[in-house]
Amino acid sequence: ILDRLADLLGIDPRRVVSNIALVGNTAAASIPLALHQAHGDGSLRAGHRVLLTAFGGGLTWGSVALTWPRLAAPDGSSPGPSPEN
Repeated sequence: ILDRLADLLGIDPRRVVSNIALVGNTAAASIPLALHQAHGDGSLRAGHRVLLTAFGGGLTWGSVALTWPRLAAPDGSSPGPSPEN
C-alpha cells in the first residue's frame, strides 16, 4: 500500500520509510517504530516534510502531513543541521 501511494503521489521510492520486512506488521505501532528508526539512522531530519498514512481494519484509515521538528538524537546528542529543502 505504501509503495503504491508513493507512486501515485510521485514520491521517490528511496524516500519511503518502511520497516515491515524488519519488524513485521506491528499494527498501531508501525508509524512510531518507523519514525524512530528513520530519526535514529539520520534519514529523517528537522525540516523534512513527512506524510504519515495508516490503514486499519475495515475501512479505517488516516493521514497527516507535517514538518519534522528539531529533536535531540536518540543517543541524547544535539540535533544535526536542518536540510536545505
